[in-house]
Amino acid sequence: MSLLTDKKILLGITGSIAAYKVADWVRALRREGCRITVVMTEAACRFISPLTMAALSGNPVHTGMFAAEAPETIPHINLAREHDLLVIAPASAQTIARLAHGLADNLLATIALASSGPVLVCPAMNSVMFQHPATQANLATIRSYGYGVLEPDCGEMACGEEGPGRLTDWENARQAILTAFAPQNLAGEHVLITAGPTREPFDPARFLSNPSTGKMGYALAATAGQQGATVTLISGPTALAVPPGVRCIQVTSAAEMQAAVMACLDAATIVVKAAAVSDYRPAETQPHKIKKGQAALSLPLIANPDILKELGERRRKSPNFPLLVGFAAESRDHLKEGARKLKEKNLDLIVINDIGGTETGFGADTNRVTLLDRNGTQEDVPLLSKEETAHRIWDTVARLMADNR
Repeated sequence: MSLLTDKKILLGITGSIAAYKVADWVRALRREGCRITVVMTEAACRFISPLTMAALSGNPVHTGMFAAEAPETIPHINLAREHDLLVIAPASAQTIARLAHGLADNLLATIALASSGPVLVCPAMNSVMFQHPATQANLATIRSYGYGVLEPDCGEMACGEEGPGRLTDWENARQAILTAFAPQNLAGEHVLITAGPTREPFDPARFLSNPSTGKMGYALAATAGQQGATVTLISGPTALAVPPGVRCIQVTSAAEMQAAVMACLDAATIVVKAAAVSDYRPAETQPHKIKKGQAALSLPLIANPDILKELGERRRKSPNFPLLVGFAAESRDHLKEGARKLKEKNLDLIVINDIGGTETGFGADTNRVTLLDRNGTQEDVPLLSKEETAHRIWDTVARLMADNR
């Protein structure tokens, strides 16, 4: 199940060459279980066919102010009432001007006026038009109405110019849509998250590491942003894209991760150590690749710094220390080991998971965790996507933050 399952989204398409891009948005939303209804302006119908959008959305497309069939439904009122979110994408300069000045001269603008729910506007236009003072003033006006505005990307336009104005990518739009539905439990918080593995080289070609992909930590970063937090992500090597709106610091070794965490600590109000940090590193790193037949039969190791333990020790000395969350990735005695780690490292919350299961191990897209807090409260979270699991973790963090106040 997706976080967007059964959400009702009204998608308003306006006259922009970028209209073709939102066809893929509709397909992506339907894959996640959304119910999509499309409203198109007259100009939008010149760029993409209502028949195409009807086929992709699975629902009739609305194009006129007055319904030819069932006029008694009063489309501009009922469409506004029946949906959880209005997304206008692409939003042309003309439509943004309509919204700013409260015009009601087409169906989409009238729906926006009649809507009491959240509205997300995704501008797309020539860069000169976007940067024009009139457009910028209109964007400022609709922001003052409480509309969300998803900034366009920079790049080459269909007209050949380059600059801001391209319709943003789907991942940015998805993050904004999820934010519209997410509780803002972390508004005003600065969350510091570590994710992924670390690598400890023993020559220029080889290193010690682990199978962590960083998926859980990146899901925590994305969902913290959805819940209103400022997010700093310190990541070991992964193949994952940085979530929209997240500041990411890339590191490789445990020592580099330790230095980055301590440098960012003062600004944080919540610290989540989700990274799989290597416990040991080679005692000596060879300057050149070790050739076959030359390597010793043993590889001497020394301990890496225990970043979570260091944070826990700092917490003992500081009454205003950030709320501290650790992870216990275990293959046996899960609860026993998690409880030990919670106490020994002086944590507020420990997230315990089984790395031996095919649905919960390294690289899986799902997780099943147990949350154990400093007061002894235990919650067994069922098998969920890592994104949904992250939201459940933030629910517990929000409760602990409230207890601290």
